[in-house]
Amino acid sequence: MTLYGIGLGPGEPELVTVRGKRILEDVDVVYSPGRLSRTVATEHVPEARIGDLDFPMTRDEEKLRRAWKEAAAEIAPRAREGDAAFVTLGDPNVYSTFGHLRRTLDAFHPDVDLEVVPGVSAMTAFATALGVEVPAGSGLALREADQGRSPTGPDRMILFKVTDAPATHEGLVDAGYDVTYGRRLFMEQGETVVTEDPGEIDERDYYTLAYATRSDAAEALATAQFETTDGHSGPVTEERAEGVACGDESPEVRSDD
Repeated sequence: MTLYGIGLGPGEPELVTVRGKRILEDVDVVYSPGRLSRTVATEHVPEARIGDLDFPMTRDEEKLRRAWKEAAAEIAPRAREGDAAFVTLGDPNVYSTFGHLRRTLDAFHPDVDLEVVPGVSAMTAFATALGVEVPAGSGLALREADQGRSPTGPDRMILFKVTDAPATHEGLVDAGYDVTYGRRLFMEQGETVVTEDPGEIDERDYYTLAYATRSDAAEALATAQFETTDGHSGPVTEERAEGVACGDESPEVRSDD
């Protein structure tokens, strides 16, 4: 029998993968580390099949280790007797609480079979939600920016846990970054906000991220030239392309092909 670590995606129940949904419907019990992941899971499984776990909100390492040992002791017998799932928002292996459970099971219950089902992570969903493109060849770093921190270095960064946007923004702008913020992206729980103004999201919210790019980080993309090669601004439309073919526009845009 198996314990499945299932990524639920960023928060919308419809963004759970087909495989994740199928396994959720089949397992005997589903465990969740928090309220948001629980509300997504209950869109796919009955409330009666959701197991209860208690995780303290603390940075005390001893208390955290004790809580994870208790959670593993609760989950392991269910995974030996049947199939169980532990769900998290995003992907189980990316900035996730699932890693704590996996390490605890490895240490105290190594006989439990484990399988990970990946999910849509915030580090990929953000691009669609914010309407930005990370082109091929770009370097992209993941950083945490809690309590007003402003990590710098790479040309492009995704910052998680932006809990003091104004303070983080000041440091990033001083370092030469343009910043876009997103709060509760693809989440049905709470208001989704996308903004370049940190003042709009100055209240603390754990589910706030930022996309920071240096102003000189633009890539020289071949297809971007479509907007300028015919001497006009804007994209090449079908009508303009036909005009070029008929000799109505500058011959410099014609191809030897």
